[in-house]
Amino acid sequence: MGNFFRRLGDRFRNFMIGRYGTDSFGMFLVYALLVIIVISMFFRGGIVGTILNLLTWVIFIYTWFRILSRNYAKRSAENRWYLEKTAAIRKFFRIKKKQQSERKEYKYFKCPECGQQLRVPRGKGQIKITCRKCGRQFTGRT
Repeated sequence: MGNFFRRLGDRFRNFMIGRYGTDSFGMFLVYALLVIIVISMFFRGGIVGTILNLLTWVIFIYTWFRILSRNYAKRSAENRWYLEKTAAIRKFFRIKKKQQSERKEYKYFKCPECGQQLRVPRGKGQIKITCRKCGRQFTGRT
């Protein structure tokens, strides 16, 4: 039985040779598809349910079209466009994730003058903080 699955996997790998596969935009489409499927469970009938059902099929077909496509240039251009449009959002969450992981060692302050985020070590008491961007000094408790 294991031999059957190994051969099946080999056939699938051979089929996928030269195809685009998945990327960041493709994964976004899959997650969006899952969210729309969950939302559509609450709107089974009526016009909203029909629209969500149609949207589900459109995203599903487009996602598989991208995965099975052999046009690398077009698919990578679509992925670059997606990454450019979501760069600010991804940067925001990356910064918040870093701040969350460093919350025990550092405290973050925002400069009242320019809004620059400043990181200072915790446990130093009340200290004078100098902004690296504008040079303004203010006090903060760590």
